[in-house]
Amino acid sequence: MVKQNPQNSGDRRFTPEQYARLKAEAQAPYRGLRKFVYIAFGASGFIGAMVFLAQIAAGNNDNNQFVNLALQVGIITLMVFLFRWDKGADKRS
Repeated sequence: MVKQNPQNSGDRRFTPEQYARLKAEAQAPYRGLRKFVYIAFGASGFIGAMVFLAQIAAGNNDNNQFVNLALQVGIITLMVFLFRWDKGADKRS
């Protein structure tokens, strides 16, 4: 004989909004965390790009500065692409 857990007896039902939210989280776990990481890394890339741009504008025209600036711009571009891609996945599901 199987005993039912009184907390899990079916007396509690989810509202449609709660069910939709749980279903979306099950289909795409950690989406909120991923978006936070995209924004954080994009902001970091933007700050780095501003630092290297300021160094170039100040006359520190080392080839390393241009490479580092290009890397930071690439990071920003990648994070924008990933954020938009993940946002598009929200609409498809």
